[in-house]
Amino acid sequence: MRVDVVVVGGGPSGAAAAIELARAGRDVVVVDRASFPRDKCCGDGLTVDALRHLEALGLRPSSVPTWHVADDVMVRGPSGRTVRFPLPRGRGQFAVVAPRVDLDAALVDVARAAGAKVHDGHALTAAVDRGEHVELEVDGIGTVTARFAVGADGMWSPLRKALGHSRSGYLGEWHAFRQYFTGVSPRATAMWVWFEPDVLPGYAWSFPVSGGRANVGFGIRRARGVPTRHMNELWPELLRRPQVRAVLGDAARPEGPHKAWPIPAGIDDAVLAAGRTLFVGDAAAAGDPMTGEGIAQALLTGRLAARAIAVSDPERPERARSRYERAARDALVADHRMSVLLVRALRHRRGADAALRVAGLNDWTRRNFARWLLEDESRGVALTPGRWHRAFLKRDGAYVSAPGA
Repeated sequence: MRVDVVVVGGGPSGAAAAIELARAGRDVVVVDRASFPRDKCCGDGLTVDALRHLEALGLRPSSVPTWHVADDVMVRGPSGRTVRFPLPRGRGQFAVVAPRVDLDAALVDVARAAGAKVHDGHALTAAVDRGEHVELEVDGIGTVTARFAVGADGMWSPLRKALGHSRSGYLGEWHAFRQYFTGVSPRATAMWVWFEPDVLPGYAWSFPVSGGRANVGFGIRRARGVPTRHMNELWPELLRRPQVRAVLGDAARPEGPHKAWPIPAGIDDAVLAAGRTLFVGDAAAAGDPMTGEGIAQALLTGRLAARAIAVSDPERPERARSRYERAARDALVADHRMSVLLVRALRHRRGADAALRVAGLNDWTRRNFARWLLEDESRGVALTPGRWHRAFLKRDGAYVSAPGA
């Protein structure tokens, strides 16, 4: 099989790249070892930045049956103070919870509709860069030859490994637990975040899922030096804490076993491209170091990689590499560095309490903190003054004209 571009991985970053490339007239094929729909460990929260990307890509909320809009974010500090951060009403969607089993399948369908050929259930088994093209061996398909490849296959990218660019011993910057609960109380219809003293600078969460359910979990920073093997012991104890039980309610029951996953958040020193291959999403370690959120970053890097390929001469792959690397670092590295600074402040109870006190000072701070937290604007805007604009923190959310479409 000969194509212009092969995308390895059909998650948000891969689907975003495939959609952009297909719309640009490129012959693109997506391969993924999993068959969609498939579950993916995640907190399932979508920031307004992610929602704007999804809207631009053509995803319709009505195509995701478990799409749930959240109106408020509730944050409890280490000392027990709880602050409600309201999101704008009647101006589009600023926060949504959408289980990845449904979201990713819907986004893959958008890629198919755009003209990408999707081969799910077919794993990459080998890859080599021949200089003038990339050759991939795919189980059940055979050899796929392409002018460019996009590695959207996760933190331990098999494509990166096959091409000789894997990071030995890399375990990511975050490790997270997630478990679905059913029968949760009405209080769980808001997005809840708990900054527990023994988890800082990590946090626990409860995000509302349609049908009286919730995605409940917690994440820790590996840099804290807390062994992740202790997370199994901490999880049931966290669920028994009164502040968590008060939100979930006594009738809440787990739907199944918890699941854990690592989160890469080190784009500042990640290899973003090699030869004719561009790496995106978790394969580019694009997650946010402060929150572990990665869907917006996955969508962004997928789109940037596609654009770099679409405008570059296939005979000059170095131009696609440089365009993508420059665009990705310009978009994300300042945010990454700001998040690293904020993590230092949140590492200690006093810093976390002080941050919550400032954020909850008045109506203006509460309203705008919620938008900043949900990536309405660049996290690193203080480090990049050129990103300030007249509509800063005043823009509408996503899906304004047709919120239920």
